[in-house]
Amino acid sequence: MTSLRDATPEAPAPVRSVANAVSQWIDRLGAVWVEGQIAQITRRPGMATVFMTLRDTVADISVPMTCHRSLLDAMAPPLVEGASVVVHAKPTFYANRGSFSLAAREIRMVGLGELLARLESRRQLLAAEGLFSPALKRDLPFLPRKVGLVTAPRSAAERDVLDNAARRWPAVEFEVVHATMQGPRSAGEVIEALGRLERNAEVDVIVVARGGGSFEDLLPFSDEALVRAVHAMRTPVVSAIGHEPDQPLLDLVADVRASTPTDAAKKVVPDMAEEVRGVEWARDRLRQLVVARVRDEQERLDALRSRPALADPRNLLTDRGREVGDLVQRARRTLLHRLDRAADEIDHQRARARALSPLATLQRGYAVVQDANGDVLTSIQAVAPGTELAIRLADGRIHARTDSVTPDPGGTPPSAPGGDNDE
Repeated sequence: MTSLRDATPEAPAPVRSVANAVSQWIDRLGAVWVEGQIAQITRRPGMATVFMTLRDTVADISVPMTCHRSLLDAMAPPLVEGASVVVHAKPTFYANRGSFSLAAREIRMVGLGELLARLESRRQLLAAEGLFSPALKRDLPFLPRKVGLVTAPRSAAERDVLDNAARRWPAVEFEVVHATMQGPRSAGEVIEALGRLERNAEVDVIVVARGGGSFEDLLPFSDEALVRAVHAMRTPVVSAIGHEPDQPLLDLVADVRASTPTDAAKKVVPDMAEEVRGVEWARDRLRQLVVARVRDEQERLDALRSRPALADPRNLLTDRGREVGDLVQRARRTLLHRLDRAADEIDHQRARARALSPLATLQRGYAVVQDANGDVLTSIQAVAPGTELAIRLADGRIHARTDSVTPDPGGTPPSAPGGDNDE
């Protein structure tokens, strides 16, 4: 310590000396009891040390604090952020980092801190039962027949909900049931009011509204009986308790959470002016679509009517009639040509048949000689003198008798068929 006091501009003390001196001074304090509020809790995976921030309840001062994980896990109810605590801690100054912190050896929750811890324990218990499940949240009706309202009589929350809802939708109807909104009787009266509205078949949605207040004022809306009653209701419930930072357990179990009573009025009824603008926009959009569709169809009809086939349908019939006429003429020419060829073919076949006919041979001067039995004679060897013969000519028969037979030296031998007989 003497060396630090003796430091001069010519012989200044190094940083390490100052840091070590501060660390020694702080170590002399020993463990102390400190009161404050837990502002932050940080658990890092794989580390046995939990890092926290301890804030003064009056002045804007906070210091880092650490403790072993086992110390925090052993606390019942669990320590939560915002809890008021009394800590037995050892002040420590880390010379190498130049940072100050408290090493907690014991933590006790007091006052509001203990209350917050119990509330957190209740929240975890109800969440484990599934009361806050998002799957249970119901949608609000677009335009309820009647809105149920549970609030304090002649309160600002009642006025905010009624005035803002009527301003948005003038025809809205309310069924207002008054109840005490703070104090020990509050939870029971709110449960009774909810039951009364639940039995009214015309009520389509229920709003529970209360203005801002201290943490203790809002405690009835974290009552377990109230939370379970809201969970069992068939009518959707809107929670409008306190302001945006406040979040009693009723906000978690309700179907919809509103940050303020005014916000609740905006959620339960639509804005007439906005809906009218939406209808006008939809109507204009529909008109534009219809006009565009009619215009497109008219253009399509005009394009179809401008085609030659539709501009003068007789043109199409004329063209097809011309094609049919051409086909008829072509068929007629083809048929006549085929008939001519067939006639020529018949003439040729008839000429060939006539050429091969025995009658045609007889017309050229030939004759067929037959004996009395009708057998055709092809050789003189079958004819003796005095034989009666029938000679077949082209136009009749001649009956004759043979006087003599004279062989023809140049004639065809009897064994060769096809020989001609000139007698």
